[in-house]
Amino acid sequence: MGGTNRDPFAWGRYVAVAGAYAACYELTRYFSFSHWTLTAGLRLACLLMVPKRYWPALAVGEALPIAEMAVLHASLFGTLWAILASIPPILVCMPAVAWLRSRTTLLRPDGQINMGMIMLATLVCAMITATDNSLVLATVVMDDGSPAPSPTLPIFLAWALGSYLGALTLTPTIIALRERLAAQSGGVIAWRSIWRSPLTRDAVIIVIPSLALLMAAASQTTDGALQCARIAMSIPVVILTWRHGWHGTAIGGMLASIAMASTSFQLQNPAMIQAQVVLAFVISTSLLFGIRVARRIAATHLETMARPGHR
Repeated sequence: MGGTNRDPFAWGRYVAVAGAYAACYELTRYFSFSHWTLTAGLRLACLLMVPKRYWPALAVGEALPIAEMAVLHASLFGTLWAILASIPPILVCMPAVAWLRSRTTLLRPDGQINMGMIMLATLVCAMITATDNSLVLATVVMDDGSPAPSPTLPIFLAWALGSYLGALTLTPTIIALRERLAAQSGGVIAWRSIWRSPLTRDAVIIVIPSLALLMAAASQTTDGALQCARIAMSIPVVILTWRHGWHGTAIGGMLASIAMASTSFQLQNPAMIQAQVVLAFVISTSLLFGIRVARRIAATHLETMARPGHR
């Protein structure tokens, strides 16, 4: 901190990080529900990529909207619940991610992404967040004297799935976009190169129309047909992985997860949770397999560049 005190803009940067994170947290929380928690993806992406000196700012940025919610509902669920609910989950995830970052890095020595680290961090943080939510739920005292909800195994598993799938939805996409931004000349986004990208083309021409058709079919069907439409949303993830590596998995997984979440008509729907488990499995395995595909694509590109007469 001694060095940062001599920097007249240090506190301004901390405030900017906290404010930006709080705004993004509010946005992702608005679209989240118990078994699809996008805030977990934002949280993990920041813990993996943001320098540790800014972690206190991230904690403040997450604490602000959470504390506001806890204060507003303190009269309904009790003071102890409000106090514990005001503790941002990012605080309980920080030790685990800090330990992982001290043992390994986000990038391997060969420059490839360390997908094993990302997957392990995703799983560990999902379990930590679900445990934290369960402990907080156990302190609820209803103001009207009615029996308080208790943390059960199905609720715990739904929270764990929500954090895991929410992280798979956002974290790989954010990291992939950062890689693609770094590959741009001068680190500046060139919209022309984005629109000409084969990944963008396949996402627009293949994935989005396919998912739109499946969403339309899901809105007109029930029971078995609805479940088939949901599970079929995993297919575009595999296609993009095969064609573009883990970057394709990240984009396809995000789009498929959003499409599947749009077919949720009630909370804690067992059929919906089963479909999300399938999607989470497909995204996880595709991310790991996508690393090999990305290496193959990179090797092919280098081989093409090395051919005589190539310009």
